[in-house]
Amino acid sequence: MSRQVCDSGKLMPVDQAIRHLLDQVPPPPAAQTVLLEKALGRVLALDIHSPLDLPGWDNSAMDGFALRAADLPAAGGCLNLAGRIAAGQAASTPLLAGQAVRIFTGAPLPPGADTVVPQELCRVEGDQVWLPPASLGDHVRKAGEEVRKGHLLLQAGKRLRAQELGLLAAAGVCWVEVYRPLRVCLLSSGDELREPGQPLAPGQIYNSNRYCLAALLQGWGVEVHDYGVMADDLAVSRHALSLAASECDLLLTSGGVSVGEEDHLKHAIEALGSLDLWRLAIQPGKPLAFGDVAGKPWIGMPGNPAAALITALVVVRPFLLRAQGVRDVLPRPMALPAGFDWLQRNKRRQYLRARLTAGSDGQASVQLHPQQSSAMLAAACWADGLAVVECEQQLHKHDSVTFLSFAELMQ
Repeated sequence: MSRQVCDSGKLMPVDQAIRHLLDQVPPPPAAQTVLLEKALGRVLALDIHSPLDLPGWDNSAMDGFALRAADLPAAGGCLNLAGRIAAGQAASTPLLAGQAVRIFTGAPLPPGADTVVPQELCRVEGDQVWLPPASLGDHVRKAGEEVRKGHLLLQAGKRLRAQELGLLAAAGVCWVEVYRPLRVCLLSSGDELREPGQPLAPGQIYNSNRYCLAALLQGWGVEVHDYGVMADDLAVSRHALSLAASECDLLLTSGGVSVGEEDHLKHAIEALGSLDLWRLAIQPGKPLAFGDVAGKPWIGMPGNPAAALITALVVVRPFLLRAQGVRDVLPRPMALPAGFDWLQRNKRRQYLRARLTAGSDGQASVQLHPQQSSAMLAAACWADGLAVVECEQQLHKHDSVTFLSFAELMQ
């Protein structure tokens, strides 16, 4: 049976909808062990503690000369050269009083050395080197300065990017425990939908949501199972949903959840599981449905392309990230000066397609695309983020406005 979560006169706040969804997130998929080289984009299932100090020893941060700071006069002076140490080599003997050694970036300091002076500040004359004043510890990277052995290296719930893989490799980690990729069913609903390249009859449109949402899901690290278009037929809908629920961890559909639309999708969901119909205080968007199909979570999104995109970015993304085991799932808003006036009061929070621009003073401001229709994607292609206008809020140029970057929302 379907349930109308909000009455006809009340809209559910966006933040409430996100919290409600996060309360319903199932446990993440089972963990699996993979080679580091196969771990890009995967989510850590276990904390990783460093098996060694990083760096493993005191080493030089510069090409230069290693010495004992106590041997160098306050005004600088001359020390005897006692060899050289390249990266990958170790000193064979301790540094004696009055000596300096030629050293290269990353090379371990010889025993007794505690300071490095960059080579461009020094002058070599025969077997001696003239050095400027230096302070104890200059240009030295201390053992364990980055991470101490046994300390937390990366926390469970972290999605592994290039920099995390580099850090793990630096610590000698070659296998990691990560969650299995989340299998997400993607289904479009509507007899009017056709695929690009097919001829269009009157009243038909190309299925942009299929490609847009599939790309989003891939960017979020899920394994997309694309089931194509579901015809407006109850038996067809039930079969497609049953098959998807048997093969996937989560189901995502676009279209068929607005008031007044054909009820085939809703009836199919009701027959196979449960269905809540929400009316969100969000623009573009508003219709959203949540429930389950044979015990698998299902989210039904609006069919209008821009509404589907923004609902996915704002409302669905946190749910999908948490379902993968990601720890931090909410975007980090930026407060920036508005480069526009917005005087239209609205009972819904508005997510306006916007772009950051730099003025002559180098300061960034938020500019709007003139077309903000829920059915059109061109504005989102022009934009690099969303300007958020709260319910009933008016904005004047130079007022502070919340900006959400596509760069973060799409990963």
